[in-house]
Amino acid sequence: MAIHFHPGDLPDGLDFGPRVAVDTETQGLSLVRDRVCLVQLSAGDGDAHIVQLTRDSGDCPNLKALLADRAVEKIFHFARFDVAMLLRDLGVETGPVFCTKIASKLTRTYTDRHGLKDVVREIAGIELSKQQQSSDWAAADLTPAQLEYAASDVLYLHKVRDGLAAMLEREDRMALAQACFDFLPARARLDLGGWPEIDIFSHS
Repeated sequence: MAIHFHPGDLPDGLDFGPRVAVDTETQGLSLVRDRVCLVQLSAGDGDAHIVQLTRDSGDCPNLKALLADRAVEKIFHFARFDVAMLLRDLGVETGPVFCTKIASKLTRTYTDRHGLKDVVREIAGIELSKQQQSSDWAAADLTPAQLEYAASDVLYLHKVRDGLAAMLEREDRMALAQACFDFLPARARLDLGGWPEIDIFSHS
């Protein structure tokens, strides 16, 4: 595994192919208070690219172009949060998206364990460490342990995506999953607009 660290933006000419695994690290889980500090990406080749975003990072045009590129599928786990944070902080609508958490909930109905650690263990056979999950991601100098943790969140998403896609096809739920994925930008705007916990489809 190689970790490529990029302060501020992706370098010019970097090609991730037709699919890229994406994750973010933020100061916290509040869509109002906290900001994106890192964006991690992997082409599924065993390498991870980590973009560090600070308050002085600027516009990061290469990263934004990749996130918005409709020819490249972005693989997330719990895309709802990441898509909202990237929309708010970078002003980019990320898509198209494959969310492994949604796919897991539509296929792995034999369990209520749909966290990344559990899904990666079952589908990819990898045991992820979560020791750095609560960490100061806004620090100017990140530790090797932090970078390895951040990288691990994207390194196995391609394999997980393929495994879950096969399960979706087997259960004839791919079309339903795709409809959920397509709704994610609207879901992100609802979250950012003040409807994070309100079911607008309910009768009451």
